[in-house]
Amino acid sequence: MSIQNRLKERNIQLPEVSAPAAAYVPYVQTGHLVFISGHIAKQNGKPWVGQLGTDMDTETGKQAAEAVAIDLLGTLQAACGGDLHKLKRIVKVMSLVNSSSSFTEHHLVTNGCSELLVHILGEAGAHARSAFGVAQLPMGACVEIELIAELHPG
Repeated sequence: MSIQNRLKERNIQLPEVSAPAAAYVPYVQTGHLVFISGHIAKQNGKPWVGQLGTDMDTETGKQAAEAVAIDLLGTLQAACGGDLHKLKRIVKVMSLVNSSSSFTEHHLVTNGCSELLVHILGEAGAHARSAFGVAQLPMGACVEIELIAELHPG
């Protein structure tokens, strides 16, 4: 099944690249690698605010991470000139989870992103990953995720 069919199957329409909220660019390509800047979780177009282990549970955090994955795919599509088939693979995902000091399920929150990438991109979506708990994120967002992708030569 094609990437576009998998997106349609899940009723996902990839967003346009969002304007950066600070002094950075959405992505940088060097050679065949594309570095996608961190994207925060959004709900209804606004930062998805919350702290895991305080006022948000793991399942809700996982949904937020899935929302971030959709935004990351939109930016990646732009980096691929509009064609996600130019993607060779996702290399690395790094997830920052706004969490209390007692919260220990960062990896399960981040699965929301990882599982969606694999579902939409197939084997090319499988990646190395890190998930960290942090005391706060920009605008109070619950999750921020960045990724590195490799494009096919040419």
